[in-house]
Amino acid sequence: MRTLLFLLAAMAVIGSGFWAYHENYKTQAELDHADDLRRDITQARERLAILRAEWAYLNRPDRLRDLADLNFERLGLLPLRPDQFGMVDQVIFPEPPKLDITMPIEVTSAGADQAGADR
Repeated sequence: MRTLLFLLAAMAVIGSGFWAYHENYKTQAELDHADDLRRDITQARERLAILRAEWAYLNRPDRLRDLADLNFERLGLLPLRPDQFGMVDQVIFPEPPKLDITMPIEVTSAGADQAGADR
C-alpha cells in the first residue's frame, strides 16, 4: 500500500512538473507576442507622426496659394479671403424629416395593477 502511495505521489510530482514546464513555455510565448505587439504599436505611432508632419508640410497656406496660382487656368481656384466666410448663425440648416405615422398604436397602463396581482 505504501508503494502505491509513493508511486502516486511521484506521478503527481512528475505530472505537476510537466504542467509547470508547459505553462512556463506558453507564458514566455505570450510575453514575446505582447512585446511584438508593443513594437508594432510603437512603429505605427512613429509612422503616424511622420504622416501628420508631412500632411502639415504639404498643407502650408503659402504652398497651397502658390499651387492655386500655378494651376489657375486649369482649375479656376481663387484665393480665400476673410470676407468669403460667414457666421454660424447665418447658416440655414435643413428641417429634420417629419415622421409619417399612419397606424398609431395606443399604449396604456390601464389594468396593469390587476395583471400584476393575478400572477
